[in-house]
Amino acid sequence: MFEGFRLESVALPGATLRVRHGGSGPPVLLLHGHPRTHATWHRVAPLLARRHTVVCPDLRGFGRSSKPPDSPDHAGSSKRAKAADGVALMRHLGFGRFAVAGHDRGSYTAFRMAMDHPERVTRLAVLDGVPIVEALERCDERFARAWWHWFFFAQPDKPERAILADPDGWYGGSPEAMGEEAYRDYRAAIHDPATVHGMMEDYRAGLGIDRRHDEEDRAAGRTLRCPVLALWSRRDDLEALYGDVLAVWRPWAPDLRGHGLDCGHHMAEEAPEALADALLGFLAGR
Repeated sequence: MFEGFRLESVALPGATLRVRHGGSGPPVLLLHGHPRTHATWHRVAPLLARRHTVVCPDLRGFGRSSKPPDSPDHAGSSKRAKAADGVALMRHLGFGRFAVAGHDRGSYTAFRMAMDHPERVTRLAVLDGVPIVEALERCDERFARAWWHWFFFAQPDKPERAILADPDGWYGGSPEAMGEEAYRDYRAAIHDPATVHGMMEDYRAGLGIDRRHDEEDRAAGRTLRCPVLALWSRRDDLEALYGDVLAVWRPWAPDLRGHGLDCGHHMAEEAPEALADALLGFLAGR
């Protein structure tokens, strides 16, 4: 897994991140979603590394990265805090400017990174996500039925107790679908109480402080200053929930393109070649 990549633990001002990086060329930062670790990219990263330096961390709170202290506003688990980690990590590796792609919960951190640090982010790819404020404002019965976990995971204590009673039954996954090493890494994460709590804190931040940051940007008229690629899984929920996914992104992204991929939610595992092709074309300016 990740042949030719280096695996290390990097101490940053706000967190210590486990990170794997390799390749050469213009840098791109890949951010995983819930409940995965950076290992979800193991089929995509080598394809990108033929032309790019690829950096794949575990987000703070996830995998084997450090877990932020709890606070009433969940600021330590906010996408703003995680975005600052990503900028600090790339600076540590020698990159002042870089592209970023995020999937699922990682897409919210990638979006916040491009909003908060426009001088750093050259291109933004958001995979299977729309801005948190847009999702919450469009919440209806369809959203509640499909994505009820957003609200359950944000409750205190109970989601951790439910998940840790049977992590494999809760989350599923298999070595056949994910790859042997990636599956072992993922199982270690979902069986770790501190990591499960860190993942729940990500959702608690999402319903409060993250939404407020989006609202403040919108009220100030701020939009994304870099080119944006939105990709979504056609066998997942975004088209069913929103119809035209790009229409949700247009108020935020003046320079926007995107399309669906013929796969389920975990696109980096299910359609790595199609995803890599889309990202390589976007990163090359096509």
